[in-house]
Amino acid sequence: MERLNGVVQPYAWGSRTAIPDFLGVAPSGEPQAELWLGAHPLAPSTIDGEPLDKLVAHDPVGVVGAASVDAFGPRLPFLLKVIAAAQPLSLQAHPSRAEAEAGFESEQAAGIPRDAPNRTYRDGWPKPEVLCALVTTEALCGFREPDETYQMFAKLGVADALDLVGPLADAALSGEERLATVFARLLRLTSEQRCMITDVVQAAEAVQASDELALFGRTAIELNTFYPDDPGVLAALLMNRITLHPGEALYMPPGNLHAYLSGGGIEIMANSDNVMRGGLTRKYVNVEELLAIVDFTPGFHGLITPIEESRGVWRYPTPAPEFGLWRIEAG
Repeated sequence: MERLNGVVQPYAWGSRTAIPDFLGVAPSGEPQAELWLGAHPLAPSTIDGEPLDKLVAHDPVGVVGAASVDAFGPRLPFLLKVIAAAQPLSLQAHPSRAEAEAGFESEQAAGIPRDAPNRTYRDGWPKPEVLCALVTTEALCGFREPDETYQMFAKLGVADALDLVGPLADAALSGEERLATVFARLLRLTSEQRCMITDVVQAAEAVQASDELALFGRTAIELNTFYPDDPGVLAALLMNRITLHPGEALYMPPGNLHAYLSGGGIEIMANSDNVMRGGLTRKYVNVEELLAIVDFTPGFHGLITPIEESRGVWRYPTPAPEFGLWRIEAG
């Protein structure tokens, strides 16, 4: 057994203390959002100073095994991260394998460097992923039923916003069509329309109840605190909001729209860094590419029920072939 040294990613939304505490080191004073443990070429872990991706390339069968090489080629097929969110992450989704391969080839042909800020497809792989919470974690995942969301907007009583989301209540359209239409409208708000973000937030602040409407409004208030006047504040209100307790996990397949609001845990995914962002970030936003890959099926289907395979050993089943996740409870 050899010691694997991960790479810390200092994204602005990261906690300043959670990952240092996890590693048992002194905080740097800067945000530390993710600890990457894997062989992705943009930030490979190291063993005795040698990058893991190069070690795998030198002896793929010896490092990852013949079965993995046969299935995925001479590379580590997964990437594991420890994430620590002190503020909301971007509104995002990840591509399927076919979408990733086509997008990567297109950007390579265009000569966009893989580490360029405006690069969307940094590799040719899909990015299904699981988040298993280590602490209480708030997240947005997938789309709420459109009729329910329309009723929430109606109760807030902001006329311009209610008019904009009107297709959510259009019975002549499928749920997917309603959500796709309104989500695109919200992400494409003009500068003149963005004043309604403030109107919705102010209406949310006036809500006195402690029910689902209050939680709906709280999402807008929290997001606007960090990303004022960002269209993603309203677009996020179409989504399911959930609370994960330690040990609970979400599976996010390709096309699943999600955003973490606070908390963190262990995240495992196919070995990819392909992220299509629609807002709530200072990173590159590509609304049209996001709209092209998002799955607009309404409902919430992401919670994983872990299976206890033996005493203290829990497995989190998913359809993703690139990785598996187990939790071991010592004692």
